[in-house]
Amino acid sequence: MKYGELEQFSIAEISQQPNQILRELTLEAEAAIQRAKLKKASIDAALSLKFSEKAKVLRDLTGKETGVVNFEDDGLPIVADQPKKIEWDQDQLASIAHNIRQANLDPTEFMDITYKVPERKFNGWSHALQQTYAPARTVKLGKPTFKFGEVK
Repeated sequence: MKYGELEQFSIAEISQQPNQILRELTLEAEAAIQRAKLKKASIDAALSLKFSEKAKVLRDLTGKETGVVNFEDDGLPIVADQPKKIEWDQDQLASIAHNIRQANLDPTEFMDITYKVPERKFNGWSHALQQTYAPARTVKLGKPTFKFGEVK
């Protein structure tokens, strides 16, 4: 079985292949993914080089620093998006939430509040402390993965 022929086979048929074949198919797929990522990154960089200035001019004209601007180039519609990436200082938000509580208001009226415990910390706690938090903890299983190790 060759990598280029995979589409012709069912998952069950592929699973019946010897481990060495499955290992080779896995390595070929991983290499193809890396090649595709490099190609995609090059294309994205080329598009950015080609259209960034035009998009910036349009954003300046509309007074938009972020968001979508549309234009045509060589008769093709181009959609240029400059997304926002907002980051909030967690310590400052905690202080603000505390002040809101002090004013006898509900901070959830103004912000989302999320609590989480890093698993690394939870595992380092005493059994008694873990038991305090255990009712709030749910363990869900992720997607299993399988890899072939290095051949020696």
